[in-house]
Amino acid sequence: MELRKAHFPGSSPIDAYGNGGFRFADMSHRGSLLCLPSGIHGWEATEESALTLDLFARVLAEKEGSIEVLLIGTGREMRFIPPDLRAGLRERGIVCDPMNTGAAVRTYNILLAESRAVAAALIAV
Repeated sequence: MELRKAHFPGSSPIDAYGNGGFRFADMSHRGSLLCLPSGIHGWEATEESALTLDLFARVLAEKEGSIEVLLIGTGREMRFIPPDLRAGLRERGIVCDPMNTGAAVRTYNILLAESRAVAAALIAV
């Protein structure tokens, strides 16, 4: 059996979240997600993870200008974004907006439906 990194090549609204994962595009995924213009990717972040630039490397690797707003779903509770992470994202023209994961999913779906340049980093709850 071959295990591959989780990747869905496209954008899709998130249909459900909880129980440690997400449902989207008639599929389910256990664990956290990065919803980017290049697709939806599995992400190693947890509620205990330090929010560092390294953790967001895939976000920073996206085509410049393709993300204007990054919604960061920080888990069950909203966490503040460290100044160095906020500055690193800002250097790429990305405004980050932290909130709990449920609020981030709902906001992502709305902005995606409006065809906005949005991405989401969603920590599973």
